[in-house]
Amino acid sequence: MHGKGNSDQDGVLPTTKDGKLALSALREAWEREIDAARMYRLLAEQQPDARRKSLFIRLAESEESHAEQFAARVKKLGGEVLHGDTTPTPALRLLGKTLGTDAMLRRLEAEEERNAAQFGRNVEALESDPESHDLFMRIEEEEKQHAVTLHTLKSPDEPKTRLEAILKGEKWHVSTGSWVGDAIYGVNDGLGAVFGVVSGMAGAVSSGRVVLVSGLVATLASALSMGSGAYMASKSEREIYDAELARERNEIEQSPEHEMEELELLYQLKGFTEEEARRMTQNIARSPEEFLKTMAHEELGLSERSFPNPVISSASAAISTGIGGIVPVIPFLFMHGPSAIIASAAVGMAAHFAVGAAKSLITARSWWASGLEMTLIGILTGGITFLLGKWMHIG
Repeated sequence: MHGKGNSDQDGVLPTTKDGKLALSALREAWEREIDAARMYRLLAEQQPDARRKSLFIRLAESEESHAEQFAARVKKLGGEVLHGDTTPTPALRLLGKTLGTDAMLRRLEAEEERNAAQFGRNVEALESDPESHDLFMRIEEEEKQHAVTLHTLKSPDEPKTRLEAILKGEKWHVSTGSWVGDAIYGVNDGLGAVFGVVSGMAGAVSSGRVVLVSGLVATLASALSMGSGAYMASKSEREIYDAELARERNEIEQSPEHEMEELELLYQLKGFTEEEARRMTQNIARSPEEFLKTMAHEELGLSERSFPNPVISSASAAISTGIGGIVPVIPFLFMHGPSAIIASAAVGMAAHFAVGAAKSLITARSWWASGLEMTLIGILTGGITFLLGKWMHIG
């Protein structure tokens, strides 16, 4: 039984500085494990594939086991009893459905890496509590393996992903798997461009109506430009992919032995032995379509998964750019003069911060750091264009 200020043989007193530090580190680690388990449970719910579903459940159970171990240690040190529910919340389910599995996996992988780093810092701070120190060391090793497992789950249908999971030497780009990324960056572009136009015109002319019309025209032009650009870019990427795939298919049909030798060499360059490369190539070549996709991926760096629907990309880019562009214009619909300029600047800065924070959903960066970065960019853009407008003042 633990009395106040007494931890029996554990070596740390809950009321001492070291004891409070240990309890704080243990509680923080427990919260991270509960959050991770909840995320894995969500991903398991969303998986139609039984194998992937089972893997996510196992990862969730592992995180729950970690949380139980941290909670038991907290209790042993005389801290409060910890209980946590790992059932996904409605808000988390909505986020998962919106972002898609790939984006959630990317965020989880980043979280696992950050957790491993935090574990390392906690280990250094718990030298005075050997049992907590050893607990962190054991769990830290398991967390590192979680990051490797997540990497193998990103793209289970392509040979390249399975091979890079073995090599563990490279990390490949992952798409968000939805229109959300395009929408966020569209808002970002529209907001930045039109805010610069409004700021510059506000400095150049005295008429609020001129600023309003300039902002509306800039918003429309930006939306149409981004929409058409996104459509053509997506369509061109698909056309290039189809053309290169047709060329590769023709090469395989004309000289399959040469293409197999080429794939073997590519695998050898990755670090496999000659025998390993030959065996993998022979296994892949048994399926003509898989062989074709693998050659296109390994030799040309092409992946069919990277191509979004041109219509969806275009609509997402145009609408989101228009939404971002109209934000700094809104105050001029209801106000005029210096008050409209001040209101536009305030709304524009708030929108910049919000967009920056939203970008963290895709980049997995800290939301406040991303928001602050965008706000500073907005201030710089608006300041420069306003001063330029003042210098070119036309009445």
